Amino acid sequence: MIILSIETSCDDTCVALIEANERKRSRIKVLSNLVSSQVKIHQKYGGVYPFLAKRAHQKNLPFLFKKAKKQAKNPNIDLIAVTTGPGLEPCLWVGVNFAKDLAKELKLPILPINHIEAHIFTDWAISSVKHQTLDKIFPAIYLIVSGGHTQLILIRDFGEYKILGETRDDAAGECFDKIGRMLGLNYPGGPAIEKQAAKIQNIKDKMQISLPRPMIHQKNYDFSFSGLKTAALYNYKSQKPEVRKSKEYIQAMCAETQQAIIDVLLHKTLRAVRDYRVKTIILGGGVTANKALRKQFKGKIKKQLPNIKCFLPDTEYSTDNALMVAITAYHHWLRGTKRNWKQVSVNANLSIEHEI
Repeated sequence: MIILSIETSCDDTCVALIEANERKRSRIKVLSNLVSSQVKIHQKYGGVYPFLAKRAHQKNLPFLFKKAKKQAKNPNIDLIAVTTGPGLEPCLWVGVNFAKDLAKELKLPILPINHIEAHIFTDWAISSVKHQTLDKIFPAIYLIVSGGHTQLILIRDFGEYKILGETRDDAAGECFDKIGRMLGLNYPGGPAIEKQAAKIQNIKDKMQISLPRPMIHQKNYDFSFSGLKTAALYNYKSQKPEVRKSKEYIQAMCAETQQAIIDVLLHKTLRAVRDYRVKTIILGGGVTANKALRKQFKGKIKKQLPNIKCFLPDTEYSTDNALMVAITAYHHWLRGTKRNWKQVSVNANLSIEHEI
């Protein structure tokens, strides 16, 4: 069977086509996986401007669809999958309306996909997970870290999710963006901060900056990054103008910001793994492309929890993409899930704990 998938939950327009066995779980053949980034559009705002993103999706989606079909040699589509939430409502509607029109025209079934669940199954696109049976993976702890989401989720089985904790204010990626903007770095802040932090060759030579690790020792799995952002701002304002503009200060602030966020994410995740006695840790979301985060997670898990498997998506799949939507739809299809186009709508605040 051929699955067409569409993802427009935020500022990336994404289309993918995959081929798989419609009756039993099989290897997935990726026919096309295209992403059109809007970073340049939103850079001057220091964040995503929803209605500009909507217009860009409207412009890009038909073009990407034609390109994806051509790249895949114009296959006959059997199923359409589309992200219906959570995300930015104007952006989500572009993808959903496009998918519904196509499903109606071609008389095809359609599958609404939860964006957070799709990030979980990003890992199913890589070889280390493809051949794992679900009973060897679940139960698992899933950490999603992105510009809009920071959540710890217990996965008991496919489709059985419980949110253990989430951010009470800013997501980790949003914190990166705001501190990056304060320092005069390019948007998005995460990659820019990572680049500056990596320039410190010797930690002993680093300018001394100390930021808090919010909620790290609280007996819950929630996060809060607004206090970290505020502490960084106070430190920044306390410096003389020539200091705050210096490369030494910017690099030190970036390194400390990055480490503070990693420390909190790592501590909370490992505690959840121990408390719930799971088999696997799965990481997803754009922030998991951060090299320092990946290295520290792998190192800590190997040292402290050697029997726990850790799945990290390839960095090219960490950010939003339509391949993850297609893979998630395939797993739902194998379990008999499908919808008529009339039943599909948008829910910008969709929770992974609730059915779509």
